[in-house]
Amino acid sequence: MKNIFSFLLFVALTPSFKAQELNCQVSIITDARLEVTSVEKEIFEQLKQTIYDMMNTTQWTKDKFKVEERINCNIQLQINSIPSSGTYAGSIQIQSSRPAFSSSYNTTVFNFQDDDISFAYSRNAVLIYAPNQYRDNLTSILAFYAYFIIGTDYDSFGLKGGTPYFNEAQSIVSNAQSSNAPGWKSNEQGKRNRFYLVDNILHQLFEPLRECNYEYHRKGIDELYDDKVAARKSMYESLNKLTKVIATRPNSINVLNFVQAKLEELKNLYNDAELKEKTDVVALLKKIDPANSSKYQAILE
Repeated sequence: MKNIFSFLLFVALTPSFKAQELNCQVSIITDARLEVTSVEKEIFEQLKQTIYDMMNTTQWTKDKFKVEERINCNIQLQINSIPSSGTYAGSIQIQSSRPAFSSSYNTTVFNFQDDDISFAYSRNAVLIYAPNQYRDNLTSILAFYAYFIIGTDYDSFGLKGGTPYFNEAQSIVSNAQSSNAPGWKSNEQGKRNRFYLVDNILHQLFEPLRECNYEYHRKGIDELYDDKVAARKSMYESLNKLTKVIATRPNSINVLNFVQAKLEELKNLYNDAELKEKTDVVALLKKIDPANSSKYQAILE
């Protein structure tokens, strides 16, 4: 009885920790040509921890995650310039992955480089995301990508399962319209920014991409352990859906992002495939992303 009482007392006094949605690793690098003072190096170390804390301790959804269920992701922030004291400009690389069923294999789900980042940060500043508010640019950028990562991950498990989180990301874009910060507006040069990233994914024309995300992972990646040939067939069929998108929106960042993130994976998965199977998938990838045809040719080698 004494042992039972001691155990129950231990359980009662032990704090209850609820894992958040993201398991995010953060790194900060600086352009080799940039002269960085010792003070700035110290600030960057603090910034790294601040970003880590925001991404990993914010509760982004109402869903309950176990520690092992958290979404693995990486953020690499590159500082290219310091326009003035406390302000920074550069790029940010965002990557997320998810495990394949019955396997230790992890597949890349989202991989994107945002080349238009500028923000202010001061020593001891804390980044706190508040829904429906634009507080500062860095917080909004990180929150946007947190929701985009979650949305893309949910889409890979359930058809259009990520819609609520893409809507949150779009709300962040809307709230940032009043700022002068780059990357949030439709009238910026080119369409490789946050506005178009989420605007496209929620557009009806891009439904085949979301179907592809779901079927590629659930009917392909998750079935590799049981039947590799059948899984590859499902993956090919899912990728073929992307031709519907490029017929009306060629060079879409969302579509190109998806196939380019899968290149190394497809090389490995088709390594032992029949020549016709390899030839078919290479022809399809070249049709989807003709500018990078030479890269997909490597699948045949």
